[in-house]
Amino acid sequence: MGNSALKAHLETSQKTGVFQLTGKGLPEFPEELQRLTGNLRTVDLSSNKIEALPAFIGSFAQLKSLSINSNRLTILPEEIGKLRKLETLNLNGNQLHRLPASIGQLNSLRTFGLSGNCFREFPSSLGALRHLDLLDLSKNQISTVPAEVAALQVIEINLNQNQISMVSSELCGCPRLKVLRLEENCLELSSIPTSILRDSQVSLLSLEGNLFEMKKLRDLEGYDKYMERFTATKKKFT
Repeated sequence: MGNSALKAHLETSQKTGVFQLTGKGLPEFPEELQRLTGNLRTVDLSSNKIEALPAFIGSFAQLKSLSINSNRLTILPEEIGKLRKLETLNLNGNQLHRLPASIGQLNSLRTFGLSGNCFREFPSSLGALRHLDLLDLSKNQISTVPAEVAALQVIEINLNQNQISMVSSELCGCPRLKVLRLEENCLELSSIPTSILRDSQVSLLSLEGNLFEMKKLRDLEGYDKYMERFTATKKKFT
């Protein structure tokens, strides 16, 4: 991309606080954005060829939304934890397999998109995110939903299209969890903790495409309690 075109984008961004440059084949995060660390509230660099984020990413003190979907990221810098005002972080369709511990410092984060990456384990650093509403870890290679997930304050977790064969019963302790998506995994009926049906706040549990017939879910202890929550939620929106 030519310097004059980039310059025009930078000038516009200085006024609007929004920098969007998608599908341009950029090999790296534009260094020129350092000039706008005090201005930018939204950055969208999706559908490029960026392999790494620079350490100066932590300088964008006003940044509220960062989208780098469909790039080639394999790792995130520790400095990303300095984005204390960040509310939306979309990193879907990359090659990430772990997160830095500093992710837990993103105190304002509400939406975190990590679909279509290379995670084999549920990232433990997510437990520190106290205001997260939506966590999307679909289309990875995660095999277990561990007990640590109970620390999450999240409202919706999407784990569709992983390799999950075990879900911790501790998940019922998630205080705000309303939607749990586990479609197209490797779950047996016996792997579904009855405590999630009986004792949790979950009012939408998606389990289609696992290793059992959905109608057999009705036989599990706590299914009636789950259906009460499901029906009550449905009535709210109709």
